[in-house]
Amino acid sequence: MSMTQQAAPAVDTPPAPGPKQSDGRTRQRPMALRLLARPEVGVFLGAVAVLVFFLFAAPPVRDGSSMANILYQSSTIGIMALPVALLMIGGEFDLSAGVAVVTSALTASMLSYQLTMNVWVGVIVALLVSLAIGAFNGWLLVKTGLPSFLVTLGTFLILQGVNLAVTKLVTGNVATDDISDMDGFSQAQKLFASTFTVGGVNVKITVVWWLVFAALATWVLLRTKYGNWIFAVGGNKHSARAVGVPVTFTKISLFMLVGFGAWFVGMHQLFSFNTVQSGEGVGQELIYIAAAVIGGCLLTGGYGSAIGPVFGAFMFGMVQQGIVYAGWNPDWFKAFLGVMLLGAVLINLWVQRTATRR
Repeated sequence: MSMTQQAAPAVDTPPAPGPKQSDGRTRQRPMALRLLARPEVGVFLGAVAVLVFFLFAAPPVRDGSSMANILYQSSTIGIMALPVALLMIGGEFDLSAGVAVVTSALTASMLSYQLTMNVWVGVIVALLVSLAIGAFNGWLLVKTGLPSFLVTLGTFLILQGVNLAVTKLVTGNVATDDISDMDGFSQAQKLFASTFTVGGVNVKITVVWWLVFAALATWVLLRTKYGNWIFAVGGNKHSARAVGVPVTFTKISLFMLVGFGAWFVGMHQLFSFNTVQSGEGVGQELIYIAAAVIGGCLLTGGYGSAIGPVFGAFMFGMVQQGIVYAGWNPDWFKAFLGVMLLGAVLINLWVQRTATRR
């Protein structure tokens, strides 16, 4: 071999182009299946089905004012269902959410009326009380390791008794006094319980707040580090703690978010009706939890969305008002609600299994 000759490179001939063999794990799934894998898609289909059903079964539903009533009913459930859903994604749930709404309203009403103070003082104190209740639930849970069912069941019973006993002790009645003529009432009413007109239809401000809170919760859940922490502690809190997620802070703050929701709904009730019945709120916690479950949130945590509970709350509002507009016996409401709950859960289950099937 001469000195000018070059050795041939030791490179194998490249393989001929053609379809690669795949074991299926890296295969791109169709867009329809990827959409079905979203937790809110199943409840969206269920909400559309319920809406179409009542559009035919109850013709008054087609009227704009009727739809405004349905959205208002849905918003009062949906505002609370949002923080309850975030808490469920974080692996916990709160049985005291229903009576906490009344506790907040009673605090603001009695404090303002009995001390003859501006109602905003009562509103701020009620916010602090609601956040403290949520912080207590979260702190007791992380310090003792008890299930949230036991912790919040105890809080539920405590608040139920305190609401009734303190109201009777302070007012001599089971309801608070009318605060509609007190300083600051009209300003607070504009914020929590006002009405505006769209196309000749009166719409409650709670519908706007409901959608704003839903957009905010979606952004927090999908675009922030805190949202990642919620999914992490709901999936496996020990693994989350091992990678540096502040589990204690996340759990307690989620319970405080439920407290914030209870405060907001409580203020709406107070400034809508000017007075509060101390025995109300019992059973509402199950409605909030059911709206979150129908919305695709798992009771085991680590899975769900903020948009799903919006459709879940809409289904509740649609059924509740649809039965009235259809002229049916309202005694069947709970039975119809139970059927709808089971149907929605089964549809969600089928959609998820179809979407995750390879």
